[in-house]
Amino acid sequence: MPKTYSQLVKQIELLKRQADEIRKKEIGGVIARIKEAIAFYELTAADLGFGVEGKEKAKTPIKSAAKYLAAVKYTDGAGNSWTGRGPKPRWLKDALAKGKKLEDLSSATAPSSKAQSKAKPAKKKGVSTIKYRDDAGHTWTGRGPKPRWLNDAIAKGKTLKDLAA
Repeated sequence: MPKTYSQLVKQIELLKRQADEIRKKEIGGVIARIKEAIAFYELTAADLGFGVEGKEKAKTPIKSAAKYLAAVKYTDGAGNSWTGRGPKPRWLKDALAKGKKLEDLSSATAPSSKAQSKAKPAKKKGVSTIKYRDDAGHTWTGRGPKPRWLNDAIAKGKTLKDLAA
């Protein structure tokens, strides 16, 4: 039996509401899987291309992403680590299922690899050491153009060795 236009419109609206409900239910699972993958691969907002404006900046990394990175709280000594944020990664779930405790996997007590023990500590970005100083308290890191006080001191006969901090 043919349906009228109004019956078809009502049926379309009903199907749209049903589709929206199903979509909402599925989104929760999708988000959980995405969060687990982000935690497992230790992806940052810069890796995912978030926090940029416009298509022309899509390849520009986020400069302030480092402040959102969390310290590793748990590791298994085999290269797997977890910050304690987000859902537990698969390697951690497997270790807990085998009888390990979170305290056993704490990064403070976890065995460190040879590569980690030989690695030099990372220098903080944006912090420069002072290389030159005068008696008046002026300083220069050696980066960028020479400041006026340094040019004046050199003009008066001082050398960079004389002003080395």
